[in-house]
Amino acid sequence: MAVKILAFAGSSRKDSFNKKLVRIAAAGAREAGAEVTEIDLRDFPMPIYDGDLEAAEGHPANARKLKDLFVAHHGLLIASPEYNSGISALLKNSIDWVSRPVPGEPSLVAFTGKIAALMATSTGALGGLRGLVQVRMILSNIGVIVLPDQVSIPKAAEAFDDSGAIKDAALNTRVRGLGRKLAEFTGRVRG
Repeated sequence: MAVKILAFAGSSRKDSFNKKLVRIAAAGAREAGAEVTEIDLRDFPMPIYDGDLEAAEGHPANARKLKDLFVAHHGLLIASPEYNSGISALLKNSIDWVSRPVPGEPSLVAFTGKIAALMATSTGALGGLRGLVQVRMILSNIGVIVLPDQVSIPKAAEAFDDSGAIKDAALNTRVRGLGRKLAEFTGRVRG
């Protein structure tokens, strides 16, 4: 059975640099034989997580759909934008809703034992590196095995061409390689 990887960016912007970045890494995962599902988190609009709302109404329909996708995949390929030196609200809210249990389900079923690869790009000089620290910490704390390798690309407005490709060939190879590494490592862990 092929390794299944869920690939997405933590940005809702239509022309997000992080969406471009995750597509390139997803191609690398496919080259390694993985079955990759690319999603856009803007297709799963949800209210900000609120325990009172959850208690009164349960999981919103889009939270359940997103959680089902997480459960059905072995690995996560995440491109995380950095907003004010931290994780985007969209990505954090998605993680918060997906992490919530439903009756009869193991705790953190959508995260425990999953393998993740992280990347970021931003228009700043650090390429989203500070936000990745937070994403790594959050995922590690909820049972995700986060690969030590990651990619962070500074000056995103200059890094991509009009087609969405990375201009620097070596950097393009590195991003594709991260996707391949996730697919290969996840395959080894799954046996």
